[in-house]
Amino acid sequence: MLKLWRWYQRCLTVHPVKTQVISSGFLWGFGDVTAQYITHSTAKTRLLRLTETNKDGDTNAEFKVNWKRVAITSMFGFGFVGPVGHFWYEGLDKFIKLKLRYVPKSTRFVAAKVAMDGLIFGPIDLLVFFTYMGYATGKNTAEVKEGLKRDFLPALALEGGAWPLLQIANFRYVPVQYQLLYVNIFCLVDSAFLSWVEQQKDAAWKQWFTSFQPLKERGGHGGV
Repeated sequence: MLKLWRWYQRCLTVHPVKTQVISSGFLWGFGDVTAQYITHSTAKTRLLRLTETNKDGDTNAEFKVNWKRVAITSMFGFGFVGPVGHFWYEGLDKFIKLKLRYVPKSTRFVAAKVAMDGLIFGPIDLLVFFTYMGYATGKNTAEVKEGLKRDFLPALALEGGAWPLLQIANFRYVPVQYQLLYVNIFCLVDSAFLSWVEQQKDAAWKQWFTSFQPLKERGGHGGV
């Protein structure tokens, strides 16, 4: 592991962008495999409960990886998370140091980074992910828009509770040269989570988030 870590450090020093692009692609692909396994296991558990009273159900379905989906998700890591994430975190650090002139590691410095990351990069990352996944899996524009309405707010709300805490630790304690690695490691979990959200389709918990919409959109009648 120590040799692997030193090798990664050398790659990051000599080829920072290329290293982040490649590592992001592999991590997002592995995250999608994890998401597929979680979805399969959840469905199998639900089926087992149903077959307790109905013996006709098939609960022996083996887990098979959808490699096409893995490749599509990996390309998101290669094409967006790696290069855009690299320049975003480098630029964010320089902006807050040189433009806002906040002292590195100070409370204001960390708070500004967390706020800008959560309000700017976070929503853009989710928007690009769900849009890309929609078109890449063969959906038309109307279906992609419907998917965004269904998936964007639930994912944003759930990620909004976790990422700020992770980023506080990142921006406060992790050296700048390793902050991207820190983010990429947690992107493994994040990619699994987003892939899982996208695969959940019209799950009941998602509908709770989308239920807060104007009466006209739900077929109701307003008093205006």
